[in-house]
Amino acid sequence: MDKILEMRQKRAALVAQARQLLDKAEEEKRGLTAEEEQMYDRIMSDVDKLGKDIEREERLLEIEKQMAQSGGIKAAKQDQPGGDSVDIRTGRASEEYRSAFWKAMRHTRNALYADEVRALQIGTDSEGGYLVPDEFERTLVQALENQNVMRTLATVITTGSGDRLIPVVASHGSASWIAEEGAFSESDEAFSRVALGAHKVGTLIKVSEELLQDSAFNLEQYIASEFARRIGRAEEAAFVNGDGSGKPSGVIGSAQVGVTAAATNAITADEIIDLYHSLGRPYRQRAAFLMADATAKVIRKLKDNDGQYIWQPGLQSGQPDRLLGRPVAISDDVSTIAASAKVIAFGDFSYYWIADRQGTVFQRLNELYAVNGQVGFRAYRRVDGKLILTEAVKVLQMAAA
Repeated sequence: MDKILEMRQKRAALVAQARQLLDKAEEEKRGLTAEEEQMYDRIMSDVDKLGKDIEREERLLEIEKQMAQSGGIKAAKQDQPGGDSVDIRTGRASEEYRSAFWKAMRHTRNALYADEVRALQIGTDSEGGYLVPDEFERTLVQALENQNVMRTLATVITTGSGDRLIPVVASHGSASWIAEEGAFSESDEAFSRVALGAHKVGTLIKVSEELLQDSAFNLEQYIASEFARRIGRAEEAAFVNGDGSGKPSGVIGSAQVGVTAAATNAITADEIIDLYHSLGRPYRQRAAFLMADATAKVIRKLKDNDGQYIWQPGLQSGQPDRLLGRPVAISDDVSTIAASAKVIAFGDFSYYWIADRQGTVFQRLNELYAVNGQVGFRAYRRVDGKLILTEAVKVLQMAAA
């Protein structure tokens, strides 16, 4: 703080010197001499430099204050005199990047200082947007999980550029009994590979100019909420029913049919039990049921041969309902009961892999909606999803009409 005060006092003295030169020339009713012009330019150059030094120092103090209040994100340790050390953050995890990003989103890129523009260069997207700060990226992913049941069931990974190849055991080797001095028969594991790429999913979010100008308006919270609601719904639909064309491959279409119901419009308790046992025992330990809410309503009324309901409601807060002892997840993107529809999936959904391409991108659109007094925000991310082992999930399909 003393350093900033000292620089301010030095800058004020320089400004006073420059003012004295102008006042002297004005009193004598003349312009500046060549020597005075050079002196004035030199003084003002020092004034500008000190102004930038003061601004940087003040911004650094503000960042350190915010980091101390929030705890920050520990990225590295920097030794300080006296043997102490402080946590620092770099790249898109830095407070400098976060501050510049949200300033650009709220006030446009033109409102940024030169050092703020430089800070954002590490996250500049080829299409004119910016990668969101790391901390906000985690907020978005967490918000997506709240909107997207498949993200809570699946294995989620983060990938860089290019496809991610997942090795999968296509068939297992086996052992056999061997006679004395008999030959060993060859029986090797057969492997295949599943490629996870990246499909773009995006949305346009519009905000009125009045809201953006209102400092009380929480732009981060609003964008996170809207982004998660829209992108989460689009992801869920693809993770469940996607055809793999320009979007992820859905778990329902990729899974194997375990049971075909006898009717087109009704399910029996025995068919649910058959579905359970159609799944290999190794996968049942972590298996769950997935169905639409309308289907769950029907299943809740089914009883076993002893007259007991096969549906077991969760007894404690946060616990899912259970069916045949396994948890039930609800997604209304799963088809409801109808002829030929695949209405219930049962399996270990950790074998459904979701690959998030690193970095969500936001871009402010200043002119597109200006006539309506609005500012647009183009937001997108790249993601893929595939069931890497089809035998790990089985579905119940209704009879054909």
